[in-house]
Parts: sequence; structure tokens; C-alpha cells
Amino acid sequence: MRDKVAFISGGGSGIGQAAAELLAGRGAKVALAGRTSGELTEVADAIGRAGGTAIAVTCDVSDEDSVRSAIATTVETWGRLDVVVANAGVNGTWAGIEELGVEDFRSTLDINLVGTFTTIKYAVPHLRRRGGSVIVVSSVNGTRIFSNSGASAYSSSKAGQVALAKMLAVELGPDKIRVNVVCPGAIDTEIADNTEAKNEDVKIPVEFPEGNIPLTGGESGSAKQVGELIAFLASDDASHISGTEMWIDGAQSLLQG
Repeated sequence: MRDKVAFISGGGSGIGQAAAELLAGRGAKVALAGRTSGELTEVADAIGRAGGTAIAVTCDVSDEDSVRSAIATTVETWGRLDVVVANAGVNGTWAGIEELGVEDFRSTLDINLVGTFTTIKYAVPHLRRRGGSVIVVSSVNGTRIFSNSGASAYSSSKAGQVALAKMLAVELGPDKIRVNVVCPGAIDTEIADNTEAKNEDVKIPVEFPEGNIPLTGGESGSAKQVGELIAFLASDDASHISGTEMWIDGAQSLLQG
């Protein structure tokens, strides 16, 4: 990754932070994008103290102009763009369809799906110069798991990310741009903090085998484990992988689909 430039949305915490630290540790220059400037600056400073190179770029992925500006700042700073990690997202409102408001549904899609689209859209002209890698962070929800009743908006956005990535993998392949998807299961992050749960009345009771994550006996994965997969897909070691979704969930989704 030496001398390559990576743009990571949602880079101030969780999976985005872990991916940023790993990529920077392997030589990439990293632009951390997100809405909370203080959080981004803390991560960028920590990367700098560890010998890496990173900048904080304030960006709201639901705002097209904000995304365009953040990517432009990244390219103006380092003169190139090689890796894009479309990671920013929210759980949004989880509720039955009668209670789930249209604006709640639209807001989740604006951030998770439209935000992914705009991030890739404004990165592509720069990636076309020498090829590159796009990694979309989706979820087991909407791809393998459909038992979380009330997660309609979230799951729709995550399924849409996979379809978008596969379409773009074909479209952008001739430009040597790879597009792949990472689908985490239960990961120890802070995303639950932005969930508005109103789905208790539509949950379907399901009994899972003892320890519903077979590989770990129920223990959640870590953001660093997902970051390692992102770093692999960003690297030349994954040079023939494109249009593929990869589940990183300890086989959880095979039990809960």
C-alpha cells in the first residue's frame, strides 16, 4: 500500500477507523471522512503518532456537495486516489411497516445507499487514472439474514449496496477498478448507538442453536478483523477479485437466515 491514497467514509470510529489504521500502517496515505470532526482528528493524530499519514475531512455522505468536496480535498492533498472504502452508515429506525415513516425509510437509504453511490461516483474520475479498489461495507442484514423483523429500511439499503457494487464491478472493470463488498455480522462497534428501535411488536421469536455465532460461541467479531479484510481487498493481493461480496460473521448468518 506504500504511497497509495485511500478515502474512508465513516473513518472516525469502528470499522472505518480500524481499516484506516491498518492501511496507514501498511504505507497508505489516508483521508478520514465523517461528520464528527473532533473524532476524525483524534484518529488522524493517532495514526500520525504511529508513523502513518492521515488527514481529517468533514463529510456528510447524505449531502452530494459535501462528498464531492471531501474527495476533491483528498486528491488536492496527495495528487491521486487509489482506494475508496464506502463505510459510512446508520442503522436508522427499525419498526414495522405501518409505524415506519416514509422519511425514516428515505433517510436510511440516503445515508447508506445514496451515500455509497455518491462516494463512488465522485471517486471514479480519479480512480480511472491508474485503476484502484472500491470496498463497500454492507451487512449480513439484507444479504443473508432476513429474520430481523422491522429492519426493512436498513436491510433494503444494504441489499442495494450489493447490487450497486456488482453493477459497477462490470462497468468499471475495463478501467482496472475493482469493486467488492464486505458483509459483517455481529461486530463490536458503536453503530447500535444510532438505532431507533421500535420493532418489538413485529419481532418473530426464533430459537437459535447454543451460541449463535458458531466460530466463537456467540462472541462478536472485532472491527480490526473487518479492517483486515478491507485491507486485503484494497491491496494488490486481491488483484483478480471484483464483484464479490464476502461475509465476515463467524458463520452467524448461516444459522439466522
